[in-house]
Amino acid sequence: MTQRERQLLEWIRENPLISQQELADKAGITRSSAAVHISNLMKKGYIAGRGYLLREAPYIVVVGGVNMDIGAVSAAPLVARDSNPGRVTTSLGGVGRNIAHNLCLLGEQVSMVTVLGQDSFAQSVRENAADIGLDLTHSAVIPGGRTGTYLFIDGCDGDMALAVNDMGIYEHITPEFLRQRLDFINHAGLVVVETNLPEASLQWLCQHCTAPILADPVSTIKAPKLLPVLDKLTALKPNRMEAELLSGVPIRDEADIEKAAAVLLDRGVEQVYISLSGDGLYAADRQGHSVRLPCPKVQVTNATGGGDAMAAALAACIAHGRPLAECARMAAGAGALACTAAETIHPGMSWESIEYIVNTAK
Repeated sequence: MTQRERQLLEWIRENPLISQQELADKAGITRSSAAVHISNLMKKGYIAGRGYLLREAPYIVVVGGVNMDIGAVSAAPLVARDSNPGRVTTSLGGVGRNIAHNLCLLGEQVSMVTVLGQDSFAQSVRENAADIGLDLTHSAVIPGGRTGTYLFIDGCDGDMALAVNDMGIYEHITPEFLRQRLDFINHAGLVVVETNLPEASLQWLCQHCTAPILADPVSTIKAPKLLPVLDKLTALKPNRMEAELLSGVPIRDEADIEKAAAVLLDRGVEQVYISLSGDGLYAADRQGHSVRLPCPKVQVTNATGGGDAMAAALAACIAHGRPLAECARMAAGAGALACTAAETIHPGMSWESIEYIVNTAK
């Protein structure tokens, strides 16, 4: 679906009786152009027949960050206060954006609620969103703002020597910002939240959101933001260290994994999926179901995107009402698949590829 088609479809959702001329006027296009877009929406199955009868598939909203990652790797041991030869790369990042990107590759209808600056990085974000079919119409541009940026420098041994993050723009994701978009958020099949949001905003959203919520703690530093709202979450996807922090249970063995999950469930989370990196995944829910899965054996090229891919697969499965065991199985497969690519986002991410990994990489 093109960006223009997404825009028209959203207006039709808001007012199913809107005329083609009204759509054309709102979009700043001719009526004949609007008619072509509507015809395309009918061919693609989003509109069924006359009267703008909509075929409603659950859409997923991701509320979180979009960053430009700038990385530098020195070709030789770093020399302080000097210019060091090496290699510099730029790529789009941010936990929320990465999850949304993976969801788009999995064929989901995805909208992102975030903030962008008035800079060239924001233009890169918009161009990428148009390429992958990610809806940004409910995001905002902050006048004079700087798009979230993460800058890091690695030595020739691959270890990070220094990093600077410029994430101040996310302070603009206020409770009022979210309140203005709450109706759209609440009609989602699932809402994914991550802890790059300001703490007050994250808590406000969880308290007012009526759609199911999947939360990604992101890191041990940011995970405590979720402690006051665990009872508002449909699902939680922590890694081992985040699960320890949120549950208060040190994880040393299998019994500890189960105990940590039980504590989180007792605190109100409906489903918990604990990622154990190379040791696999443990999942449990408040109905007494649980599953322990090993990590599919793959050749790891870059583990950076594994957690985001896992969260995306979970989000899609939960949005479509899949049972716990299937959610866990597909999440483990997506995480393993992501680790086989050099890029953070595996370009071949798909349900077919995940199934292949799950069925063959044992």
